[in-house]
Amino acid sequence: MDTTKNETEYSKQLLEQYKLYVQMADNISQRRQQANQFYISLLSALIAILAVVIDKDSAELADMRLIILLISVMGIIISTIWNININSYRQLNTGKFKVIHEMEKDLPYPCYDKEWEFLGGGQNSKKYFQLTRVERWIPIIFSLPYWLLFLYSVAQLLG
Repeated sequence: MDTTKNETEYSKQLLEQYKLYVQMADNISQRRQQANQFYISLLSALIAILAVVIDKDSAELADMRLIILLISVMGIIISTIWNININSYRQLNTGKFKVIHEMEKDLPYPCYDKEWEFLGGGQNSKKYFQLTRVERWIPIIFSLPYWLLFLYSVAQLLG
């Protein structure tokens, strides 16, 4: 009888821990989305600053070239950090869902494990196209104007 009580208590604790852990995984996804919005805002603000700098008639040409170079380097660095951030969130989510799948082995129905199985384990893009595959291209696309500005400003400073 004592074993049944212990098993019941274990099941209750496991279920509570599982619910908390699933909520934490959802929170990670929300933080990931907020981080993406932050980087988009930051890179957009740099473009806005560049537009203001270029609009100034009184700025020295050499100063403007240096400012363009600085802004382009900042944009490239921010885009690179953003890409690292996306990869880190992907790794964190992968780990969290491995733990969730492990916990589900002791639960009556492994809903996340079954969902992943139905989606082909992320291997078949017709069943499920992983958002991270698209998401990883966004910082690269956002960095392209900064790379062009960088090349332009270096050419102007050297030429």
